[in-house]
Amino acid sequence: MRRLRNIKIVATLGPASNDYDTVRKLHEAGADVFRLNMSHGTHEEIRARHEMIRQIEKDLDSPIAILADLQGPKLRVGTFANGEEELIEGAAFRLDLEPEPGDATRVQLPHPEIFAALEVGSHLLVNDGKIRLRVKSCGLDHADCVVTTGGTISNRKGVNVPDVVLPLAALSDKDRKDLEFAAALGVDWLALSFVQRPEDVEEARALCGGRAAILSKIEKPSAVACFDDILAVSDGIMVARGDLGVELPVQNVPPIQKRLIRKCRAAAKPVIVATQMLESMIDSPMPTRAEVSDVANAIYEGADAIMLSAESAAGSYPVEAVTTMDNIAVEVESDPTYRDVIEASRAAKRVTIADGIVAAAREIAETTDIKTICCFTQTGTTAALVARERPRVPIIAMSPLRGTARRLALTWGVNCVMTGELERFKQAVVNAARAARTLGYAGEEDQILVTAGVPFNQTGTTNILRVAPCDERLIYRTDPE
Repeated sequence: MRRLRNIKIVATLGPASNDYDTVRKLHEAGADVFRLNMSHGTHEEIRARHEMIRQIEKDLDSPIAILADLQGPKLRVGTFANGEEELIEGAAFRLDLEPEPGDATRVQLPHPEIFAALEVGSHLLVNDGKIRLRVKSCGLDHADCVVTTGGTISNRKGVNVPDVVLPLAALSDKDRKDLEFAAALGVDWLALSFVQRPEDVEEARALCGGRAAILSKIEKPSAVACFDDILAVSDGIMVARGDLGVELPVQNVPPIQKRLIRKCRAAAKPVIVATQMLESMIDSPMPTRAEVSDVANAIYEGADAIMLSAESAAGSYPVEAVTTMDNIAVEVESDPTYRDVIEASRAAKRVTIADGIVAAAREIAETTDIKTICCFTQTGTTAALVARERPRVPIIAMSPLRGTARRLALTWGVNCVMTGELERFKQAVVNAARAARTLGYAGEEDQILVTAGVPFNQTGTTNILRVAPCDERLIYRTDPE
């Protein structure tokens, strides 16, 4: 399905988007990737949504990526005898392992691993940072704190610990079961929550066994601190700004977002910007001007994808939210300033033959009347390298592997087309010309660029760049057998 923009849209499915007609409308409105939130819904409900997406993919003959988002460990306080208490700034408050209901002076925190990591001066944030505590003294079973920001605390509110790396695995027992279920189901991407170190990603990859690509969610300061190492072992990144904005000063998030996007682009790995992008559209058919600017900024920064969460999962206007995001993207990408920003942020990287091939393809396309770049790819690497260049012309990725085509639905500017196994380069050129014409990117009188690797059907062999006509008769006249 041809899009009029390059950035991709991720839409979360939920109660508001739980039937065939709505999900199909979401895809037709612009959703390229569907997110299945493993925090909500049973395995049977997740399976039903997965089957629905695959049916839509078949009906529309349009590769769709499915992303399963693992919940990660959830750190929460216990319960209160009165259901809630008011904490006053400057008051003392104790967290401990005792199971008795809490009061205005203490509450259970049933996570001994937190106490093992705390130090004097560490901060604990409760209820998305609305309540802030500073540790005055601590032991293996308690922490005596002072309330630095007061407010109402109630049963089982979430706890964030921004100052320390917690001795917690990114995968809980629930996550391990969900990972195995989702990987066996056939999802294309697995999003890993609570990533603190590269070892968290490597553990998930070992359990996944190559059945899905691994996307690391950056939502903790410790992940930002060792981001380069996490990026190196990840297939993609999600900038999860919600938790980042809780655990870090909010003014730190925008520069971090920009920095992470540039690093992902340099590594030719897709990056999603997520959280609160069009949040007001949960209840309103129109976004705020600030939200529109927020979405636009992510597009100007060169992100691969922007994501809707509750807007499409539980909101009153799921299709309108996707349509709005699509409209913003089309408008931004038609702005001459967009090209100026994207090209100014392009970092030259010439390490391999494939790097040189894709850079040359982009330069030729921009200095001649080339209509599209067609790349043949087994694993998706060549298409990702072409996308890293952010060319001005469309990218068509052709692969015999449906899994590769689906995963590339998350990558900037890539239009995925299934093709058969190839044995000769002439076949590749003919298939590329047909795809360019079918998608409406070129006519018979136009020229395209074709990249491929010979021998075919082997990974890491990108070594050919050919300017070719879209007229098959000319291809057969000029290309040797």
